Amino acid sequence: MQRADLLDRTDNHNGEDPEGAVREFVVGRIEGDYRVIRADVLGLKQDLKIGRGVPLSRKTFVAERDISVFARIDDLVDQQIVVGGEDEGAIPEQEFARLLKAFPTTTELRLYSWSRVSRIVGEYFESTTDAEEKLAEHLARRERTLSVSTVAAERLPAANELELEKFAYVRDRIEEMLADVEAYSEADWQRAVADLFLLIFPQYIAVLQKVRVKERYSNRPRATNREIDLVLVAASGAIDILEIKKPFSNGLMSVRQYRDNHVPVRELSGTIMQVEKYLFYLSKSGPDGEKAISERHKAELPAGLDVKITNPKAFVLSGRDENFSGQQASDFEFVRRNSANVVDIITYDDLLRRLDNILSALRQRTEGTPGE
Repeated sequence: MQRADLLDRTDNHNGEDPEGAVREFVVGRIEGDYRVIRADVLGLKQDLKIGRGVPLSRKTFVAERDISVFARIDDLVDQQIVVGGEDEGAIPEQEFARLLKAFPTTTELRLYSWSRVSRIVGEYFESTTDAEEKLAEHLARRERTLSVSTVAAERLPAANELELEKFAYVRDRIEEMLADVEAYSEADWQRAVADLFLLIFPQYIAVLQKVRVKERYSNRPRATNREIDLVLVAASGAIDILEIKKPFSNGLMSVRQYRDNHVPVRELSGTIMQVEKYLFYLSKSGPDGEKAISERHKAELPAGLDVKITNPKAFVLSGRDENFSGQQASDFEFVRRNSANVVDIITYDDLLRRLDNILSALRQRTEGTPGE
């Protein structure tokens, strides 16, 4: 604002400007049902129009850490910002109120920065706190708070938008990890991807690590303990196996053909054999096996939930398919379908495609389709 914008009130004080007097500035004008604030006052490309019925406060213009609300919006659009009122293209008053709530709080900004730092230093220090988990817990609490305070008619769109943010984060995180695979140890890669897997497949509520199962069917003189790296637990308590491999080139199908066919490489065929044996051991362990797993992993399970071994299946997340030839892709699909009843083989590129489809559906649901 400029000195010329200062409203002259000295007439009310005999020509004097008393100390402590409130100073008023002219920042815009009234046009019909709108207050119009000049572009130069807020640093926008065009004048801002706000409906006269929209209540104004500091929070209308400034978010946490003095972030300019309308400047942020202006950075993303190339047309005049209109809030409330009947103008075509105006942001409805209720939607604008929801937008203000969506701006990140100081706590969220701090947790986001901690999360990014934690990813780096976590590779070198074993005692780092789980910043990403804290961020996820904070966002979950905020989602619950927002859902309680939102009217029933707005809950579904709001939930869709939160789901959209969640899946966008998961996709970006996986793509970020795939760009720097060698920075992760095998164990760190498994833990990070397993946490993201729970977000993608919400029917599972926990991942158990290092699950022991008895093997009584080899030629060994007595039963042997086998250890399954990762076991998924559904909300009902039913368990499945999750096998996560770091992706590397040519980790799925052979480049050369055997009798006109591309065949699974040793890494993939060995993994399939391994998880099929684990599924067999689990199925044969019966009630004793369920009790042993439940007791051993009690601290990782919700209170009162016991695992159930009921026709378990396995997920194998491994390899990339982006450079497959047409024949390799066809043969790989044959391998996948051949074992689909017990083992679901998912490539990292397939996982990204699934996330793209989910995001596309959520955007369509959130933004609405033509004619609605």
